[in-house]
This record gives sequence, C-alpha cells and structure tokens, in this order.
Amino acid sequence: MQPRAQTLGSFAAGRFSPEGAKENSMPKKKIPTFKTDCAAAVFVGKADLSQYDLSGAKLVRFEIKRKNKDKSINLRLPEELYDAVRKRRARAGLPYQRFIRLTLEQALNAPK
Repeated sequence: MQPRAQTLGSFAAGRFSPEGAKENSMPKKKIPTFKTDCAAAVFVGKADLSQYDLSGAKLVRFEIKRKNKDKSINLRLPEELYDAVRKRRARAGLPYQRFIRLTLEQALNAPK
C-alpha cells in the first residue's frame, strides 16, 4: 500500500488547496490544446493546474461500458413528460436515450 501522501497527487504536493485558494495577482495561463487524450493526460499529471484558468471548463460525463444493451423497448409518453425529459437531458448534456437509461438505473438502485 502506498503512503497516503503519494496517493493524493497534486493535493499532497501543495499545488492545490481549496481552503487556501487565493486570487493571484498574476493572470492565469490558458489551457493548451492537445491532439490526443494521452497528451492531455500527461499534461494534467505534470502541470500545476492552479496556475491555469479553468473558468471555461465544462463538466464531461463518460458512460462506462456496462453490460451489452441487447434489449430494446418502445415507450409511449405524454407530450408533457417527453418535453420534460428532453429539457432535463439537455441540461445534463446527454443524449436522451442514455439519459432515460441512466434515470431508470438510478431509480432501480436507489434505496427504498
């Protein structure tokens, strides 16, 4: 088992401190553009992200491949419910079928 200080990465190295987050008088650096995911991962692993402007960052959700999706269903919904689903999925930034599937999974996995 690794010592806790090594597993905390940037936090342990003192590069990021939420309670000590102070505005620097120096302007923040712009995040560079990367050609590959690997290049981005290397940058994030080595960079002091507290020096970069993250104000334009967007939350990205990834769906981890679960079991095969080999069953399909066809639903008839009232227009109001369909419109509500479309609005909510737009806010979540997900395709509507994925949003519906994730909502069903959450409902079934919620404690009673």
